[in-house]
Amino acid sequence: MDMERRVVFICEHGSAKSVVAAAHFNRLARERQTGLRAVSRATNPDDEVAPNAARGLEADGLAPDGLVPRRLSAADVEAALRVVAFCPLSADYGGSEAIEIWDDVPAVSESYERARDRILERIARLLDDLARTARGVAGGPRL
Repeated sequence: MDMERRVVFICEHGSAKSVVAAAHFNRLARERQTGLRAVSRATNPDDEVAPNAARGLEADGLAPDGLVPRRLSAADVEAALRVVAFCPLSADYGGSEAIEIWDDVPAVSESYERARDRILERIARLLDDLARTARGVAGGPRL
């Protein structure tokens, strides 16, 4: 897949919010036949996906994007169509206009369902926004 067709979700440990967001984004993007794909990244990666996130995704019939959280790179940000951060990013990543901050999502460790539902609301708006943007660009993705 082309990097410019990728959305990057970032949380501090790459083991909960970004994993949940990427899994649900990918399901919804497939359903809408967008050709977009999301990945999960971390600023300070854990060794594995958080158990509460893994259990919640499994109950939703989804699998986490990767088994081990991966560190965010400048290349991830530079090449992404859109970047969504659940945590503050250092100035090394702050120069892109395509970065959104979703700091209103509850902790997955407290309630997977509440976090998932808020993430799903935000993803629906993101996909709608990407569709509007694509319609304004000749040859943009069919969203």
